[in-house]
Amino acid sequence: MTESYVIIGDGIAGGSAAKTLREESPDADITVITDEGEPLYNRILIKEYAKGKIPMEDPLFLHDEEWYEERDIALELNTHVTRIDSDGHVVHTHEGDEYEYDGLLVATGGTPRQLPVDNSDAEGVHHFWTFQDARGIADHAEESESGIVVGAGLLGIDFAAICGARGIEANYLMRGDCWWRYALSEDGAGIIHDALRELDVEPVFQSGVDHFTVDDDGHVTGAVDPNGEEFEGEFVGVSIGLDFNTEFLRGSGIETDGGIVVDEYMETNVDDIYAAGDITRFYDVILEEHAQNGSWDSAKKQGAVAAKNMTNDEPEEFRHVSSYSISHFKDLPFVSFGHPTIGDDDRERKYSDTEWRRLTFMNDKLIGGVLIGDLKLQSAFKRIIREERDLSGQKDLLLDEDFEMEMLDAAAQEQ
Repeated sequence: MTESYVIIGDGIAGGSAAKTLREESPDADITVITDEGEPLYNRILIKEYAKGKIPMEDPLFLHDEEWYEERDIALELNTHVTRIDSDGHVVHTHEGDEYEYDGLLVATGGTPRQLPVDNSDAEGVHHFWTFQDARGIADHAEESESGIVVGAGLLGIDFAAICGARGIEANYLMRGDCWWRYALSEDGAGIIHDALRELDVEPVFQSGVDHFTVDDDGHVTGAVDPNGEEFEGEFVGVSIGLDFNTEFLRGSGIETDGGIVVDEYMETNVDDIYAAGDITRFYDVILEEHAQNGSWDSAKKQGAVAAKNMTNDEPEEFRHVSSYSISHFKDLPFVSFGHPTIGDDDRERKYSDTEWRRLTFMNDKLIGGVLIGDLKLQSAFKRIIREERDLSGQKDLLLDEDFEMEMLDAAAQEQ
């Protein structure tokens, strides 16, 4: 009999899985179900579209509808999954349709979390996740002069960059002492703060939002922080994390814990059901514990690994060191890799006003880091993570401005 595979979600994890499934199973029935109204697009580049750097939409699409037709993959747009019958191997949708499966992949990602404050749903308060979001942001930003950004992380800074590119004078409200305080010290973050100011985006520390203010038409006019300070803003960008789309999993038996729990093969605790992408809490074979990662490259690799394991008897484990780069600032590249926000030890060094390095360790092994200004050692550091090198007594070598892998080998021989 012909095998049937269903993929819920058409982001990069789902798209990668669909491509791999067709390559691995030329004759299988494959269905991709998505609640969005358009096929796979480059979620990384939509921020450039919102900034006005990419004037046309066409280059952003990775798969058009013909791509699915050419590969005999059924694409169901604007379709919401309401329930999974894991015993009967059936997916149910809001239209009452049913899709039987031999293998199922859940790659539904998340929905931007809304601030739990008054007027957080006012007109002019934006969240950034889909292409449709980017269109609305671009239109509103083009006509705005003052702005507010909330969310001091890797997605929040996209809003700051949009304000800078669109000529919006903005205040960036942060709860702590620096941007992305879980991965950067004030020394490293200070480089980013200076770059933000050059864009006319002012970081405001020990702040946040108590409530938004609105006019008589319900359009946002500003924010009041917990200290009582008022900030004007007709354009507001909020990025404080994701709520994962797991409601439809109720009754399926699939284990969740801040996301869908999967093993190193991307398989859930329920037979024939896999998960990939932001929504997964996967077993990291390098850390030897469960972890989460929202990077594009990680989601793409997870989708491919899950698809291979759905179709093959010999499982392939997900073993990957992810990276996330920011290119919003002229002559100031930025990359984070691995798991820079966890660990039991870290080392850092500032080399100039625009160069900084921080490395994070666990059990004397490198597990992640952040590089600002000079990214040339990214590949070497990711290799060290993959090789799970014991760095006892060698950690400071990695901070040498001219570090080379041979330095570790020489130090190991001397020990």
